Amino acid sequence: MTMTEATLFVLLQLLVAAGAYGVRAQGGDAPAGAQGRQVVDVGVILDRKTWVGNISWTCIELALEDFYADTSHAGYSTRLKLHLRDTGLDAVSAAAAGVDLLKNVGVRAIIGPQTSTQAKFLAHLGNKSSVPVISFSADCPSRSGLTPYFFRIAWNDSSQAEAIASLVQRYNWREVIPVFEDDDSNIKFIPDLVDALRQVDTRVSYRCKIPPSAKEDDIRRAISSLRDHWTSVFVVRMSNTLALKFFQLAKDEGMMGEGFVWITAYGLTDVFDVVGSPALDVMQGVLGVKPHVQDTVELQNFRQRWHNKYQSENPGTSLTEPTVSGLYAYDTIWALALAAEMAGFVDSDFGLSVTNNGPTDFDRIDASKPAKKLRDSLLNVNFSGMSGEFQIEGKQLVSVNYTIINIVGQKGKVVGFWTPVYGISSSLNMKDGLHTVIWPGDNETQPRGWLLPWNKTLKIGVPVRGGFGEFVRFEDGPKGFCIDLFKEVVSDLPYKVHFDYIPFEDRIGESNGTIDELVYKVYLKEFDAVVGDVTILANRSLYVDFTLPYTESGVRMLVPVLDRRKKTAWTFLKPLTSDLWLGTGAFVVFTGFVVWCIERNEQFKGHPASQIGSVFYFIFSTLVFAHREGMVNNLSRIVVIVWLFVVLILQQSYTASLSSILTVEQLQPTVTNLEEVISKGSHVGYLNDSFLPGLLRSLKIDDSKMTPFDSPEEYNEALTTGKVAVIVDEIPYLKVFLKNYCHNYTMIGPTYKFDGFGYAFPLGSPLTADISRGILKLESNGRMVELQKSLYGDNSCPDKDDSQTSSSLTLRSFQGLFIISGACSVLALTLHAVRTIYGSPHGWSSARDLSLWRGWLVILSKLFHKGGNPSNTPDNEEPTVPVGTSTGDTGSPPEGERTSGREHSDAEPPSFPLLRGHSGRRILSRDGSSLRRRQIEPCNELHGEFMAPEADRSM
Repeated sequence: MTMTEATLFVLLQLLVAAGAYGVRAQGGDAPAGAQGRQVVDVGVILDRKTWVGNISWTCIELALEDFYADTSHAGYSTRLKLHLRDTGLDAVSAAAAGVDLLKNVGVRAIIGPQTSTQAKFLAHLGNKSSVPVISFSADCPSRSGLTPYFFRIAWNDSSQAEAIASLVQRYNWREVIPVFEDDDSNIKFIPDLVDALRQVDTRVSYRCKIPPSAKEDDIRRAISSLRDHWTSVFVVRMSNTLALKFFQLAKDEGMMGEGFVWITAYGLTDVFDVVGSPALDVMQGVLGVKPHVQDTVELQNFRQRWHNKYQSENPGTSLTEPTVSGLYAYDTIWALALAAEMAGFVDSDFGLSVTNNGPTDFDRIDASKPAKKLRDSLLNVNFSGMSGEFQIEGKQLVSVNYTIINIVGQKGKVVGFWTPVYGISSSLNMKDGLHTVIWPGDNETQPRGWLLPWNKTLKIGVPVRGGFGEFVRFEDGPKGFCIDLFKEVVSDLPYKVHFDYIPFEDRIGESNGTIDELVYKVYLKEFDAVVGDVTILANRSLYVDFTLPYTESGVRMLVPVLDRRKKTAWTFLKPLTSDLWLGTGAFVVFTGFVVWCIERNEQFKGHPASQIGSVFYFIFSTLVFAHREGMVNNLSRIVVIVWLFVVLILQQSYTASLSSILTVEQLQPTVTNLEEVISKGSHVGYLNDSFLPGLLRSLKIDDSKMTPFDSPEEYNEALTTGKVAVIVDEIPYLKVFLKNYCHNYTMIGPTYKFDGFGYAFPLGSPLTADISRGILKLESNGRMVELQKSLYGDNSCPDKDDSQTSSSLTLRSFQGLFIISGACSVLALTLHAVRTIYGSPHGWSSARDLSLWRGWLVILSKLFHKGGNPSNTPDNEEPTVPVGTSTGDTGSPPEGERTSGREHSDAEPPSFPLLRGHSGRRILSRDGSSLRRRQIEPCNELHGEFMAPEADRSM
């Protein structure tokens, strides 16, 4: 027990001992016909001076009357007897009334504590005496306030928090501020609301607490604190009296107008019906959430009877129907009556032990066994009541659906519902959107959920740098690409934004710190935003929110370029790489060898040196298509045709590459990658006051090799003098540099991924999303391109291709052609060898008679010393004559020497061989008797005559 609670209990003891608790006791008399029934005493603690107490008491009386008038309850053996204690709203009076009811009346249940503070004390009394304490209007006092004997005949606040969170999610509001009365009624609800909002990704950055006893000045200060925040969505939970004052002052301060969103939790929603016009006038456009009650015939009849009774007891009231809490009070009586009958107990043995301490000794209050039985029966009660299905779960009514009310004119209009199944919807039975909502300011346009702070001028921090003024600089005010783009986006927003540019500089006009320090100033709330060339980095995003990047992202290297293609006497060799030159030469030799092996005709005969010369002359002449030698073998023709195709492709490629080298300016970067710089130990330059040193360290570059620079002029000087080998910087800076130094430098190397430049705003700032959308709009309508042209220039600097270190043709580029040519040559040579070996009548047989190695020598000898195969190129048909007969003779052989063909086929073949003259004519044997042709050794030409070999001449 806390110190406050202990103090109250001590005060309560003193009040009870002095008999000073001021309560007005009223008891419900048993109606006629109740004799013989067991009376169950029930205490009622209400403040009838309040509208909640007055409405509830009328509902309680009607409930008791209706229950026992119901014919289905005529045979009940028990009857409730009500004992009203009309107290104030303070906890001491309610606790004193509770002790009186327990001590002097012996009640078995207590209903009606209206506030959470009252319910907290009475719950402890009920837990000690085992007497159920039932409240239908008090909110749960705390997370531990639901003692075993404390019941809330109302819905769980957590479900109401879920309904409000779903409503916020429905309109995509990203931040909400709860405004609540700082008392026990919100101890549990506000944490539940924050948890529910977190589930729908909505932030609660501020909670506005207002004391119950707040004066007008206190409320104004609370309203002023709300205006210092961007959020314009508020969830209000407070008592009706305090809420009426709050909304009246909020309207006076202009916060009930366009752009604001007000959502009231249940309890406060009833103020529309109870107070009437005074509340409706100041709460136009407010959305309220309250439990949904099905409109049945029984409920309509009850409303009429309640109205008649309430009007007779309270003349002049404008209230026409009971509130939901009144319906809960009605159902509470029915539930207790049913539970008393289910308990089935008789005379109570409840009492207090008599001690010297007197009747106010709380420690001597006995536990009531019949009351405990009543509590157990109450947990099992289930019936259809006026408020809906009555079922207790977790000592509270089971929550079902909520109704969403919109205050329009002089009434509350139902615009939708919340159900556990469908969430926010215009119907209880289907998923659908809400009906049209009239927001504050009599506006149907959905509020965006945030507003600029009241009369606030944003302080925009601007970095101060001396180098790249194209992005941001101060000349009679801020200028540059970043400033111009920001102005374009802000001017296109649907609302007015007031801001001042504040340079981040010291007294002498120099930068007052690094970019990281400037960004951190936003986190410290010294600046409301940062506009400039600020790169979006992960460590910076921990403290601020960045818009979408508005420049190209990434980091690359800047290097000088040199003409590495000097025109020399040997430039003609450049089109082909050395491996391609060697490969081409090898295939020239190989193709010539194949042609020589296959042909061996008169074109390729003679002395070996002469043959070699003829072959090389022939094959080299094919390179320029100037060959004149004739070929008589089809295999060699195929080889040469394929080779000529290869030569054609090589010749065309060589010509194109040489033309490019001789006519096109070829610039190449001095460095192709950062690894080369690291291996050589060269120096690397970067932009001062940037994040690049960290990147360079991660790439294994020593600090001693890193040199900072501040301007494009310093970049140019350092690269020209060789002070650094490369400059590593962000692409936007390098593009600005190349605008003025396009022909001497180029960007190379891989792009290290980083986001581009962005505008920085505080975490959760709604301006971030709107500015990002504005940037996207400029990119889509082409305006961004125009601004970039003014930054980088109209003529972009062409990139030098660093992907290739040489433009020479390589062997790999022609690998397929050489494979085709080589395969054709090998195949042709193989076929020629096979045909030569097997085409000779004595070639293979003679080789078989010799030893293995000598046989192969014979085959190779025949292969390289034979002429072409005559079957492919038949000799010219010429007349044949006997030896010694002139070519002009046409006589026939002597008549006696003629024989028939059959006889000749059986005769001996002529022993005199055929001779071939130098002109290629065939010569018959001397006797002329045989037409069979026989090859002989080449004839010897002597003095113009043909001589037979020695063996023949002897004949």
